[in-house]
Amino acid sequence: KERFTRLLDFAKLITEDDSLDINYKIYCGEADTGFRNFSMAYFLKGEGIIEGNVEEALTVYFKQCSIEGTAKTISTLGKFLANDGVLSNGERIITTRMAKIIKTLMVTCGMYDSSGEFAVKVGIPSKSGVGGGICSVVPGKMGIGVYGPALDKKGNSLAGGYLLAIYLKNFL
Repeated sequence: KERFTRLLDFAKLITEDDSLDINYKIYCGEADTGFRNFSMAYFLKGEGIIEGNVEEALTVYFKQCSIEGTAKTISTLGKFLANDGVLSNGERIITTRMAKIIKTLMVTCGMYDSSGEFAVKVGIPSKSGVGGGICSVVPGKMGIGVYGPALDKKGNSLAGGYLLAIYLKNFL
């Protein structure tokens, strides 16, 4: 199978959402304006960090950045990580260690250049997307998915971040 097809099938599995697919308008926009990504990828290839075809790798990257889901979809993804890699039916998909590494990456860089501030203000692993979605994880408890299309200067949902901060302060 093509690399992206395998990735999309995996995303469908862990979000328990067979309707996941690419938003081709977003994909084309990402691919047409991803000059910084091309630059970094070729630099990494030149340093021997990336092997293989850079264009192919970036195509998969831009496609995965363009997967479109609902707030329910991203909350289910968060729940999967909150349960350390176990689906709602009890099936383990990834190791506990892998889930912990993913959550650590979400805390340290999931909110782009706002990750540190977000970690202090909100305090849970979160990952934002260019469409205004935020996937958050309350370890051992639940996943939270929010959408707010207006983004701040760092590319994160304004309303989503505000809502998460208020919700977590008042209810957890």
